[in-house]
Amino acid sequence: MILSGEAETEPSSAVTEAAIRTTGMEKIYPASGSRPEVPAVRGIDLDVGRGEFFGLLGPNGAGKSTTIGMLTTLIVPTGGSAEVYGVDVVRNPIEVKRRIGVVSQNNTLDSQLTAAENLEFRGRYFGLTAKEARRRTDELIELFDLAEQREGNPFEMSGGQAKRVMICRALMHRPDALFLDEPTAGLDPQTRTNLWQVLRELQAGGQTILLTTHYMEEAEALCDRIAVVDHGKILARGTVDELKSIAGADTVITVSYDAPVAPAGLQALADRDGISKVEVSDRQVRVFATVPDGLLGELVTIGSAAGIGVTDVHQLRPSLETAFLTLTGRSYRE
Repeated sequence: MILSGEAETEPSSAVTEAAIRTTGMEKIYPASGSRPEVPAVRGIDLDVGRGEFFGLLGPNGAGKSTTIGMLTTLIVPTGGSAEVYGVDVVRNPIEVKRRIGVVSQNNTLDSQLTAAENLEFRGRYFGLTAKEARRRTDELIELFDLAEQREGNPFEMSGGQAKRVMICRALMHRPDALFLDEPTAGLDPQTRTNLWQVLRELQAGGQTILLTTHYMEEAEALCDRIAVVDHGKILARGTVDELKSIAGADTVITVSYDAPVAPAGLQALADRDGISKVEVSDRQVRVFATVPDGLLGELVTIGSAAGIGVTDVHQLRPSLETAFLTLTGRSYRE
């Protein structure tokens, strides 16, 4: 339950040379049997510059993967428009596929082929001669430090090794834009950090990259700009500093009580200057504040006055996470 207004969104400055551009792009799955209509993406506007590392950050089910699916021609939009390097994804999907590389969440490598064969076959599929495909495979295997895995089965490798092979495969034909859908999901922290370094080096070489993630530290570490997505809409976009400003909450204080809290007892707090929003969920209260001084004591006092005690306290200082929580209203979602 939200006791005060939602955070407003503002677009960042316009990107002049767009590698990826969408206008009102949407995907609505029609009703089927007892299942109602599902609006997965509800009119998204994007402008990703050439050579930019752009992130779509949002909780599970926010619409991030559906958005990437439409941009990579795997899902047909039901409204709006989308272009990749000036090519319409609906009118000319074959040309779009020639211009993009895609790395999905799951291992989609061919288990009947070695790592090197996976790369060579992809190169031949995109028109490289056998000699060119072998040369490009050698180049990428060296670049991604995969010499020891060259002849290995992709499904017998570690998650990080397989992911690097998938990125190599996506880069075989030197795509204009690289799409990464939750690329580090399920990887251990060390492997994730190593993969981040690989992606930074790709961008330094001029590669346009669009990343979806629900890891805030990943978005903050890699992306030039970020769009926060939830319920199929972009809530805000910009650099990390711009998102903090848009969200309007410097600190998030979360207090858990040993009994349910009555929202009426918090209304005076919600109406006060310096409080952006107060959320009440059963036994937990979350306060978004630009002036947090003294708030924790007040929340304890409110509980005492109602005859309930505090069981846990958590305070988040200004960060991308606090901006994310301010915009989406919750930190985790099934």
